[in-house]
Amino acid sequence: MSFLLGFVTIFLTALEAHAQFNSRVSGAPVTLDNAPQNDTASSTNTSNWKTENISIHYQQRDRHKRLYPDTSIHFFHRRPYSQPFYSYTGNSGSPALSLLFMPEDRMGPTLGYHVFDVYRYRVDSLGYYNTTHPYTVCTYQLGSKTEQLAHILHTRNIHARWNITAQYQKINSPGYYKSQRTNHDNTSLSTSYMSRNLRYKLYGAIVYNKFQNDENGGIISDSFLTNANFIDRKTIPVAFQNDAYSLRRSAVTNMHREFSVALWHHLTFGKTDTLYNDDSTQYYLAVVPRFRLSHHIRMGSEKYQYKDLRPDSLRYSGFFQHAFVPGDSVFMEQKWFYTDNELALHGFLGAYGKQLQFSAGAGLRTDLFQTQHPLSSQKEMMTSNYLIGSIKKEALTEKEWDYEAKAKFYVVGPAAGNFRLEAHIGKEINKNAGRLQAGFRQELNRAPYNYTFYANDYYTRVKSYNPETITRIFGNWSLPVYSLDVSFTNYIISNYYYINEQQLPDQLANTFSITQLGLHKLFRMGRWVLDNELLWQQQTAGAPVNIPALSGRHQLSLETYIFRRALKIATGVDVRYHTAFTAPGYSPFLNRYFYQTTYQAENLPEMALFFNFHVKRMRMYIMGDQLQQMFSKNTIYVLGYPYQNAMIRFGFTWAMIN
Repeated sequence: MSFLLGFVTIFLTALEAHAQFNSRVSGAPVTLDNAPQNDTASSTNTSNWKTENISIHYQQRDRHKRLYPDTSIHFFHRRPYSQPFYSYTGNSGSPALSLLFMPEDRMGPTLGYHVFDVYRYRVDSLGYYNTTHPYTVCTYQLGSKTEQLAHILHTRNIHARWNITAQYQKINSPGYYKSQRTNHDNTSLSTSYMSRNLRYKLYGAIVYNKFQNDENGGIISDSFLTNANFIDRKTIPVAFQNDAYSLRRSAVTNMHREFSVALWHHLTFGKTDTLYNDDSTQYYLAVVPRFRLSHHIRMGSEKYQYKDLRPDSLRYSGFFQHAFVPGDSVFMEQKWFYTDNELALHGFLGAYGKQLQFSAGAGLRTDLFQTQHPLSSQKEMMTSNYLIGSIKKEALTEKEWDYEAKAKFYVVGPAAGNFRLEAHIGKEINKNAGRLQAGFRQELNRAPYNYTFYANDYYTRVKSYNPETITRIFGNWSLPVYSLDVSFTNYIISNYYYINEQQLPDQLANTFSITQLGLHKLFRMGRWVLDNELLWQQQTAGAPVNIPALSGRHQLSLETYIFRRALKIATGVDVRYHTAFTAPGYSPFLNRYFYQTTYQAENLPEMALFFNFHVKRMRMYIMGDQLQQMFSKNTIYVLGYPYQNAMIRFGFTWAMIN
């Protein structure tokens, strides 16, 4: 009975087709079962909104472009949070690290903990669905050593103009090594509503994230990985080993919890017009906007907590000196509560569907930071005002220019002088020349709170920093007819914030740059598909950044239909590699990666064999992962934190439509 109840619970708490996991949409829009697409946003004179034809799509907030649930099986076997260049500290759900350099998002006051961002739901990036029928997608993934991911999404329209979507995700993995358990929960609830006269639009979102990570400090030597006496990786000694406390759990843990609520709504002024389709067989009503008044309110809280219930004096010798006795502990907690109110006025020029939108507004936000431990507590209250402005035009048809420019300036408060400027422009030239896009982004940031103040029972650190400047210039060229994408990015960074080799926050006064070139090319040879992703990076000598010069991921697969086209399969080999590089270190005390210069990461290419298939609304995969470990030691991206052994992984996604 326990097994059956557990299986039912797991089955009902599974998913995959939500917006954050389906950012990769290739080819033309696809509806389930290839059903005709209906416009679910308004009524027409020839069809009802709710019909037997199934139409499911979603949109980003205040965007007109429709996105569709991903039903492909080409990359289905990959972990959604690890492709193509993410790594982690050896366990599913553990602190994530991208081999592709990307600065942290630090605009305005922030708390400063980001190693779990890749698993996080964000209120700003949720997809807002529109569906003619209630739609549920369940996913469950299982790996060796009971590594699990379960996810469920349910969305339904109350009527054509009102949708509600809820999703839940669970990541849990005890890990191959001692005391490295991860346990994450993510939940979101979102809704979009449009009034009957089409002039009032509302988006609402609630997000809850909780990340729990047991810290083992890493294995004490990678020589154990080639020792036949330690085939069971849980017998390898770890830095934070304390068997008197627990054989399965660590006495050292990190926890990060976030709760946020956001509401965007706007009132549009303009004339109502009747629009027809190409052959004039259907029409629908639309408001051609001229002016719009929008309001955005967001509030939330974050809490980071570090606990060591069995501290060792040597463990903290680089930070403070203290002779611990039985019963002592090390505890630190930092909290952040914020509210953000924003009011803007928008104007529109041009015909419906080809309009230029420009806006200007202002915002008021408050931020309360707090650090506490059993002996004391410190609070810091901030009030800030900022100005915003933007100009935007979307390309909804071929060969149209699309462009957008945005600006945000803090004018009052501790963040005064901080700003972000960004702009991009793009156009699909023609079928053979593809699409070109170019842009830039520049920002001036203040240091996050956890850099400026840190305190536990025995140690306090206070430090100030100069503002950090990051400039990004980028461009990409997409050629769908040749299945080719080329990208270029250049970062110029001054006063860079980072964690140094002593695991302390630091700042580099000099300016350095990082250049990145990316290539994605897909070859089709009948039923065979060769997918190639390459990344080349070059940095200024002496920059405190740990990245490889070259990284790649290649997949060769046989993709075809069998059993009279009733079953579609994709099976083959997936390989990932990087050139040798000085890898970053991981600090459990700060829950951050730090710059180091002693350890070189030199790994054989990671290899996996997979078999994916799709039948009706069910997708499944089974794969052998980390197969290179059968004739080599485990892959290591971070000193002391090797990857899993060769392992079997299995997963499925089932879409259900009422």
